[in-house]
Amino acid sequence: MSEIDLTDSHLREHKIDGVLAYDGDFLQVQKDRITLPDGKQATREYIRHPGAVVIIPLFDDGTVLMERQFRYPLDRVFIEFPAGKIDPGEDKLICAQRELKEETGYTAQSWRHVCTIHNAIAYADEHLEIYLAQGLTAGEARLDEEEFLETFVATQSELLDWVREGKITDVKTVIGTFWLEKILKQQW
Repeated sequence: MSEIDLTDSHLREHKIDGVLAYDGDFLQVQKDRITLPDGKQATREYIRHPGAVVIIPLFDDGTVLMERQFRYPLDRVFIEFPAGKIDPGEDKLICAQRELKEETGYTAQSWRHVCTIHNAIAYADEHLEIYLAQGLTAGEARLDEEEFLETFVATQSELLDWVREGKITDVKTVIGTFWLEKILKQQW
């Protein structure tokens, strides 16, 4: 096996300068001029995103609370775990608790950080913090003014089937489903 240069200096790109190419209400697009590892210059355009949380709301019987929501860019309804954007300066766990309550009405007694994922590394700096929520108690949802969704309960085997069949294609939900499988089998 060959030696790996753990300094990554032979792979690193370095920013020379950059401009904000687009400044929206939710996203920004950055355009940077960079130096490549071989000394040549190139440009990198990427979406700046504040990050988000994903919640796996697990009931005592092993079922999970899911959502169905229309997603405009792909013009269809998706099956998803509850999720939401982290507000500036907001603690990730506080955001997860807020989003679960707002979108579903549920609160949880127990919270566990599962992992961080980067879902679009080639063109965005977005990170998603996945949490497991247990000890669920029902309450009243408080959806944002422009938010419309429905909730339902599913089994882990249904989720796995839907991933296999292509009914679930949302990356955070696919990864959350695989984590859920490991969690329920107490393998991770």
